[in-house]
Amino acid sequence: MGEAGPLDLDEVACRPVGHSFYNEAITRLARGRLGRAQFVVSSALRTVTLQIIHYPHPTLNYKSKPVKRVDAELRGMIAEMFDLMYAARGIGLAANQVGIPLRFFVMNLAGAKGEGEELVFINPTISRTTGADEAEEGCLSLPGVYGPVLRPAEVLFSAYMPNGEKFEQKVSGMFARCVQHETDHLDGIMFIERMDDDSLYQIQPEVDQFELTFERLRSEGKLPTDQEITAFQNDIEAKYA
Repeated sequence: MGEAGPLDLDEVACRPVGHSFYNEAITRLARGRLGRAQFVVSSALRTVTLQIIHYPHPTLNYKSKPVKRVDAELRGMIAEMFDLMYAARGIGLAANQVGIPLRFFVMNLAGAKGEGEELVFINPTISRTTGADEAEEGCLSLPGVYGPVLRPAEVLFSAYMPNGEKFEQKVSGMFARCVQHETDHLDGIMFIERMDDDSLYQIQPEVDQFELTFERLRSEGKLPTDQEITAFQNDIEAKYA
């Protein structure tokens, strides 16, 4: 993916957050020191009701489009994503996991509202990786399914903050794993696609059950058709991508 240009911010300004905020937050997280919550996203009108979608929803395979503008409605979506993430007891949530085909994700390694650091990464790019580390992962779009995933131990990544500033940071540990997991989502890749064949075989019955449930709900008219999903994606992309 080519590098996205600067973000276009509307007149509804979010709380100013400089490079030092993100760098200090990331440093604390990397060292395992989770302080009190510092909110990056200002409150906004929530004009879209979101919910976490489950595998094999087509949007999860969609390569998300870079965000070109941030407005009050998008900030409302971001705030709602944090609420959904906490309710599902997660630590990261990508936009396409709530059906939004845009390149951003939210993250809080504490996994609880009022704790840790709430971070928003817009148009993230991983430019360099080093080392290797295997650990168990799960996914809010495949709740209850877990498996080992081998990933680089350290990554250099860059992203935009909600106020339009760009930053670059080297991270490791759980922070690096979460960044890679969520960035994969934005590229249409789920963690089960990173698992080795033997490990995937062990959880295949659970994955198959999600596919059966999806098809049943679709046949009952309880999930949108591919045409409806595409129309919604086109509307969102026309406004923000």
